[in-house]
Formats: sequence, structure tokens, C-alpha cells
Amino acid sequence: RRVHGSVSSMAEADVLELETDNLGAEEMDEGGASKATATKKKGRGFGGSRTEDNATYESIPSEGSGPGPARSVEGWIIFVTGVHEEAQEDHVRDKFAEFGEIKNIHLNLDRRTGFVKGYALIEYETFKEAERAIKEADGSDLLGQTVQVAWAFMRTDGSGAKRRSGAHRRGRSPSPEN
Repeated sequence: RRVHGSVSSMAEADVLELETDNLGAEEMDEGGASKATATKKKGRGFGGSRTEDNATYESIPSEGSGPGPARSVEGWIIFVTGVHEEAQEDHVRDKFAEFGEIKNIHLNLDRRTGFVKGYALIEYETFKEAERAIKEADGSDLLGQTVQVAWAFMRTDGSGAKRRSGAHRRGRSPSPEN
């Protein structure tokens, strides 16, 4: 006769298998405990009926294929550079509200100085609003400074990450000759 026992925890799946053949007096040790062999197996999904290969995952629907602007989870985000260090959120909102309804604005501040870092992220609900903001506000003036406007996220064609237009890769400076 075989006895199988299992112990499981909510945090991790542990299985303890006890195998005892012919429980009787000859299988007991001097203390009266049974001599059973235990095999402890750990791991997620051990022996379970669930298969991860057939799992389906939620994804954001794609608006087209190939490289181009990518939609974030909630909307279309544009990246504005060249923002004046003393600009307030209201200044940026007033400038970009004419292109459509703004869902969100991020205007990050430098911790040391308390001034704007020089860029803003603006989120629109629709692609057309964001595209219009890029076309019409790129190269325009905000508080006496020219701002550049581009897509914050770009979809790739599978060959690697795409850079925003105008972004330059910084190389290492040459080491001094001794």
C-alpha cells in the first residue's frame, strides 16, 4: 500500500511525497516512528495542470504596422525640448491646448535649482491632436525660447530601438595622449 501526502503553501508550491510500503511493525524504528522516504519538490507550477504555453496576454491594439509613432497605454505622448527654465505648467498648457484636449502634462524640475529641466511630456487623447501639435508647434516660440516637438515613443520594425529625430548619440571623448 502507498501513501501520498502533499504540503503546499500559498507563497510557493512545495510538494512533499511520502512513500511507505506495507506499514507494519517491521517498518517502524525504535522510537515508534514509521520509516518513510520523502521527496520534496519545489517550483512554480510543479505537477500542475496549467500550461504557460497556451496563456494569452492583454496588449495594446496596434494602429498600423512598421516603424512610426507608438501609442502609450492611455494616449499619444509628445516630447517638447527647449522649454524655458522658468516656465510653469500653465505656460505649456496654454501653448499646446490649442491643438487639442491635453490629458496630462509632465514638467520635471531640477531638484537642486527648482527650475524646469528643459523638457516636457504632453499627452493627448487622439493621434490627430498630437500630430497637429508636433507639426504646428515644432520650432515655435515659448517664453522667448524655440521649442522642438517630437513623438515621445516610436514603434520599431523589429531591428532595434528607434531614436527621436534630432537626437544625437554621445560618444566617449578621446583619452589624453601620454
